[in-house]
Amino acid sequence: MLDETVDKNTLKIVDLNSKENDFKFWQSQSIEKRLETLEQLRLQFIIWKYGSEQGFQRVYRIIELSQH
Repeated sequence: MLDETVDKNTLKIVDLNSKENDFKFWQSQSIEKRLETLEQLRLQFIIWKYGSEQGFQRVYRIIELSQH
């Protein structure tokens, strides 16, 4: 799944000290592209941390009704 979200045609490895270039790059991207990339990073982190994508958790509450 992780490999499906990485576009290897646009992947570029750069020096970690080039933070100024990162800022300029992301400022030049549309808001939609920034959010799309943020979502991809979030999904990659979840897969790395938990081993799979997490879905919504269902929470059930059982309430005991007492009869007066």
